Amino acid sequence: MKQSNPFVFTTGVLGYPILFVLLIWIVFWFEIRFGISFNNFGVRPGEVKGLRGILFSPFIHGDIKHLFNNTIPLFVLSMSLFYFYRKISWPVLIIGLLLTGILTWSIGRPANHIGASGIIYMLATFLFFKGIFSKYYRLVALSLIVVFLYGGMLWYVTPIDPEISWEGHLSGLISGFILSIVYRKNSIKSPKYEWEKPEYKEEEDLFMQHFDENGNFIERRFEIEEEATDPRDGEDDTQFNKNSDKITYRYFYKKSEEKKE
Repeated sequence: MKQSNPFVFTTGVLGYPILFVLLIWIVFWFEIRFGISFNNFGVRPGEVKGLRGILFSPFIHGDIKHLFNNTIPLFVLSMSLFYFYRKISWPVLIIGLLLTGILTWSIGRPANHIGASGIIYMLATFLFFKGIFSKYYRLVALSLIVVFLYGGMLWYVTPIDPEISWEGHLSGLISGFILSIVYRKNSIKSPKYEWEKPEYKEEEDLFMQHFDENGNFIERRFEIEEEATDPRDGEDDTQFNKNSDKITYRYFYKKSEEKKE
């Protein structure tokens, strides 16, 4: 039975990431248009009121630079999630969002933590480790691409800038790693070649019959029979079977004669 292609570009692969990015831009536009601020809905560690930021903080940004810096990686990484892991994309996204917010609330400084960077770190870490654990060449390649594009973000999980929520970044990294372990068994299985299948028999493989027990190539002659229904196509190298109304073609592969000088 032919296996279905696990990598299919559906409308959701592009639509959901666009919707997510569009939503954070609409929130920012709403703040500018009506002169209000949603910053108080960020994560405030140690405060019960700050728990609401677990849900709302990823959609709130301090300025246009903050929003723009998060837009492209959020779109690219979320699209990669929905394309390569569409069966577990929503659980990873929702659980990752909640877990990142809870960890930020637990380990963060007494400040207001806002922005989608925690989700970006969660997605990047999940895609990297999930691909490594899968050992499937396409997913491993995705892991390497993530490292190439966003490997520099690793510096910002340390307190190098007091204005950056490194706790949110670290929380996202931890969340992504945990999710990659939780879903490590949901990886796509690598396709098996014929010689890797249990029913494979080496002695029946025509190609392998060209090699001796020492692995040396030897030229063999094989007889291949092909049946045809029209006896008028027969030539001198064919035999016509009157009982079956079929022609049997026999092809012989012979070693070419070497020229002597």
